[in-house]
Amino acid sequence: MKRATRAALLCAGVSAFAVPALAYAQAGSENSTSDIVVTATRRAENLKDVAMSVNVATGEQLEKFNIFDVKDVQQLAPGLELTNTTGRNNTTTLRGITFDPDQGTDPAVQLYYNEIPTDAQTAFTAIYDIEQIEVLRGPQGLLRGISAPAGSITIRTRRPNFDQIEGYGQATATDRGGYNVQLGTTLPFNENLSLRVAGLVDGNRINHVYNIPRDKRSYGQTQSARVTLGWRPTENLTTYLTYQYLQADNNQYTQSFGPGNTPFSAVPVATLAGIFIPDTTVRSGPPLSATDYASVQEGGFRTRNRTHLINLAADLDLGWSTLSFVGAHQYSKLQTNRDLDTTNAIPGYIQYSNVVTPYKVDTGELRLQSNNDEGLGWGVGAFYSRQTGTTTVNQDASQFWYAAAPGSFNPVPGCILDPTAPCDTLTPFPIPNTLAIRTLVDVPVNVKTASFSANLRYKGGGLTVEGGLRYTIRKQVDSTILTLVGDVNSGPEEIIPASLRRSTDKPLTGGLSVNYALTDDLNVYAAYGHSFRSGSTGVSVPAGVSNDLIRTDPEKTDSYEVGLKGSVFDRKVNFTVAAFYQKFDGFLSRFTGIFYNCPDFGDGTCALGAPPIDNATDVPATNGGFDFNYNAPAKVKGIEVTIDARPTPNWDLNIAASYARARFSNALVPCNDFAGTGTPNQDGTPRITGTGNVSFCRTNGRLAETPDFGLTANTELRFPMGDYTPFIRGLLAYRPGFYSERVQYDYRSREQINLFVGLRGPESKWELTGFVRNLLNQKRISNIAGGEGQVNALLGSTFNSGYRSVNVTVPREFGITANVKW
Repeated sequence: MKRATRAALLCAGVSAFAVPALAYAQAGSENSTSDIVVTATRRAENLKDVAMSVNVATGEQLEKFNIFDVKDVQQLAPGLELTNTTGRNNTTTLRGITFDPDQGTDPAVQLYYNEIPTDAQTAFTAIYDIEQIEVLRGPQGLLRGISAPAGSITIRTRRPNFDQIEGYGQATATDRGGYNVQLGTTLPFNENLSLRVAGLVDGNRINHVYNIPRDKRSYGQTQSARVTLGWRPTENLTTYLTYQYLQADNNQYTQSFGPGNTPFSAVPVATLAGIFIPDTTVRSGPPLSATDYASVQEGGFRTRNRTHLINLAADLDLGWSTLSFVGAHQYSKLQTNRDLDTTNAIPGYIQYSNVVTPYKVDTGELRLQSNNDEGLGWGVGAFYSRQTGTTTVNQDASQFWYAAAPGSFNPVPGCILDPTAPCDTLTPFPIPNTLAIRTLVDVPVNVKTASFSANLRYKGGGLTVEGGLRYTIRKQVDSTILTLVGDVNSGPEEIIPASLRRSTDKPLTGGLSVNYALTDDLNVYAAYGHSFRSGSTGVSVPAGVSNDLIRTDPEKTDSYEVGLKGSVFDRKVNFTVAAFYQKFDGFLSRFTGIFYNCPDFGDGTCALGAPPIDNATDVPATNGGFDFNYNAPAKVKGIEVTIDARPTPNWDLNIAASYARARFSNALVPCNDFAGTGTPNQDGTPRITGTGNVSFCRTNGRLAETPDFGLTANTELRFPMGDYTPFIRGLLAYRPGFYSERVQYDYRSREQINLFVGLRGPESKWELTGFVRNLLNQKRISNIAGGEGQVNALLGSTFNSGYRSVNVTVPREFGITANVKW
């Protein structure tokens, strides 16, 4: 069956289910579906009056669809990909524009938590007691403090009211060991003082992977609590003070896919008497398919996050204008312990790594905005943020080689640095000869951002014009201090060149939008946006590589969008159509697992104890793999369509589709090109093509490992029976298959369908729901490494695990949810 036909049938089929429309009123309410209010422009406005493409999910919808973490939010917005491939780095992709948190740059999609920028690792870990989530598409560089090229996601938690006690409680359990319990309640003391308390306890199998060597499964636990104090001393002043604590502990093993291997089988066989021949029967593990959900990682992979977040928001109504302040202090401690040899390329050896990242951020913003809705309005603001903290890395960087005959080059500890040392001592296998080295890395972080904005707005006669500018001063100090201990000792030494340690950027960003109401039910708009992202200096980049592999340049982008928003059939059907074009000057991207070599220092060694380059061959040796940041030109173009409908009072339907073609534009980027063809490939012995420290490939490929097209649909059908209402609801997220040039893999299509059947009590005070996630039980690879896992050895050889690291959609899961409101 053709993919397009299959998608159409799925879209038609899901309408037989039933769920509340994503962007509109709560199911069962009497409000028109065109009455949704958003704060995309920092003021409360009707969605149809906002001159940008916006997706909205209310807190009620998050509860109804059991949206508990990052992997589920994307089911509510086409073209939005929220992934966590390693257990420690949440990645957000929108309109085909992606970002890797390890880039060290501001994200492509900026996340705001109660209007304060924060990191996805914290905000997405615990989603509970949420008022509303808004996905703002397109460049953001004016109305919020930090510029972002692809969009922003704003998360607003529920605040206490001052009138009555109210709240909710919800408990979920699944047949795969998952549970989620959350609650939130408001306790008003009087009309001036009120308190809201909320909490969460969650546990799940994360990626559902079973670790064979350790006989354990992936599992994660999260606990969080939030307290918000509302104070309204006068009618003109309202303040909210929030404190949130988060503790997450995840053991997420890396899934392997492939036939496995006998890594020692490539050891050169010595024929002279007395030479130990390694055991070539030792395997990295058994053959594994994607549906096995198995890991051969001999060491663990544990990520812990402890976060304290304090947020203050205050609004003072001056009559003619409103003075607003939002500020926050966040302290997070992220700790990762893992085995770097995730695919077991060296059986019997654990390559240990411990990374501790303190995330200390203080943020404040002051805004003054006119109160008039009609006529000429204005707004000015000042924003400040500072991030500090020193990341520490304690990592095994031992060097390995195979046994060889006496008299040949067969290093032992000290041999590399002292050529006169005896070099024919052998170490028993299965562990090959090892030069034990441990790297200690300190990475101090010091980033300051100050910005000043001003905007004008005119509204009258159906016409709304709004535009403005933001001037930003961003200063960053980058440092990486490396120390080697063990059989090789050196440092501490600064490995970032002095000229690349400090950077100051002063960009001017902003935008202009025009919205015109052709009729009461039809609006047309056009918008322009300009955004900017500062470059970054790579952390722990191999010493001696060229500057372009250490420091990236700033990124600039311009975007143009036109759209149409309207209602038909007496506002029972609402629609949005938007088309956009975006051009990047120096798109900031990250290329992972790139093999490199380092310069020869004349004595057969590389910088800071790295293994020697093989000058005896015409194939440059490689010294290992690393993740490099790089700039490249790029273009994005596409179209987005959303239809929200309530055909009958008891049937809600939402269908949304996004097409975004995001591609590099004849870009020269780092790659693995073992065959020397000029295109990415990672088969055989690692080698460098060309004269640089890495291979480069010319590409017009994708900016992200995502398809161009995406579709989501949800619906709810209710069957009122007096005070009780049985219902059935469904949720579909469709992503077609596509071929990835970067990893040389043909991804299959995915049709994620979740089905819910339940009963709602009188006045919607309680609800009992049975559900199934991944109804079709599809087990599809959603992310795959560029090649088989390898560890470099000297003498031109490698240990090859025979596996590729993968992420696979989680298997079918049944569960039950009970929800009560008061």
